[in-house]
Formats: sequence, C-alpha cells, structure tokens
Amino acid sequence: MLLQPLWTVLLGHAPLLHSLLFPTLFSLSVYLSFCLPFLLLDALAPRWALVRRYKLQPQSSVSWASVRSCLALTVYNHLVFIFPLTVLHWYLRPVHLPPEAPPLPRLLAQVFACLLLFDFQSFIWHLLHHRVTWLYRTFHKVHHTFTSTSALTAEYSGVWETLSLGLFAGSAPLLLGLHPLTELVFFLVNIWLSVEDHCGYNLPWATHRLMPLGLYGGARHHDLHHLTSKCNYAPYFTHWDRLAGTLRTGD
Repeated sequence: MLLQPLWTVLLGHAPLLHSLLFPTLFSLSVYLSFCLPFLLLDALAPRWALVRRYKLQPQSSVSWASVRSCLALTVYNHLVFIFPLTVLHWYLRPVHLPPEAPPLPRLLAQVFACLLLFDFQSFIWHLLHHRVTWLYRTFHKVHHTFTSTSALTAEYSGVWETLSLGLFAGSAPLLLGLHPLTELVFFLVNIWLSVEDHCGYNLPWATHRLMPLGLYGGARHHDLHHLTSKCNYAPYFTHWDRLAGTLRTGD
C-alpha cells in the first residue's frame, strides 16, 4: 500500500475534503498555480532569447491586459457557475472517504482510463462546435479569442463550454467509480495537461516528448488548432484526429 501514508495525511484534513468549498477552491488554486511558471516565462520571453526560442509563436507576446481579462473570466466562471453546481453535487452525492488508499497500479490505470474517456468526450464536443457554425458562434468562439495560446487561455471560455467540459471531467470518475484519491490525482493531471496544452511553449521536458510514436499531441498540437481552427480537435491524444483525418503535426 504505497499510497496509504499519503492518504492517511489527507484523511487528517477530512473536514476540508468534506467542505462544500473544497472543489471550487481546489480547482481554482491548482489551475492558477500551474499557470504561474508559464506566466513567468511570458514575462521573460521578450527580454531573453533562450526563452523565446521555445515559443511556438515567437512573434507574439502576452499582454498584461489579456492576463487580467483571462483571470477575470476564470474567477467569474468559478464563483458564479462552478461553485453553485459543486454545492448541488455536494448535497446530492456526499463525500465518502474510505480508510484505505487504492493500490498504485489501479490508481495509475484508472487515471489513464479517465484521460482517455475525457479525451473522447472532448473530441466529439469540440468537433461538433467547429463543424456546426451556430454552435461555434454561440458558444465556442470565445475560447478562440486568442490565436496565440498562453497558459491562462486554457479556461478562457463561456459558461456553456466551462460547464460542458467540467461535466465531462466530473462524469469520468463517477462512471468508473474512482477512489477519492484517484479522483484528486485525475483532476490534478487533467488541469496540468490543459494548462500545458495552452502554454504556448514547446519545452524540452513537455509531455508530448515523453510519449512515443506521436500518440500525444501536447502544446504544439493544440497551438496549431488555435492558429488555424481546422485541425487537432482532441485535447490530448492524437488517435481520434488521426482516425477522423483532422490531425496536423506541423512537421
């Protein structure tokens, strides 16, 4: 039980985990924490060629006006829309904290399964919102305000998109019956991958470099989507775009 010491520590904070505020605070604080390193790179890029060489669109720069705009919309969506829904979820499905942690192999396998399920759901949703003009103009166009991605643009979206993708992320653990620790790890990984997808940098340690055979797209994959809006609809993996003929690698 390699994860038991970690789970025991978390159980020591059970009142926080049971709190109706926890899901929203967790989501917002983790998201902003993951964005911070990339915001630092954005600040250094105009002055430091070593950083700028890794930018996917080196001619672009991130303005502080856009940072403020992204932050304002993110906080607004969390407070006005996500928080009431998490309260409803908290009321309908009270948090259950079992005394034992899940086995590590099971946790890793289930997190990967959740990512695959979320990737499929998001691919279908995303493709429809680009193929149906009304859906794009009414809902998805907000997210494409920025053709050059940066970390904070990951959650720059309207309420329909925010709630839809939140529903996909929340339904995957529910469908698979995950242990609360596995669910937390999935949310952490999912938020990180979303931020990394939008970071605007092709860094040497990026996730897509760790996956063989081009199975994972990463920031370069998603930046091409924002640049052209005609390819790479899956958020993470490349197999659905490959099957649909919408994959573009930029090589």
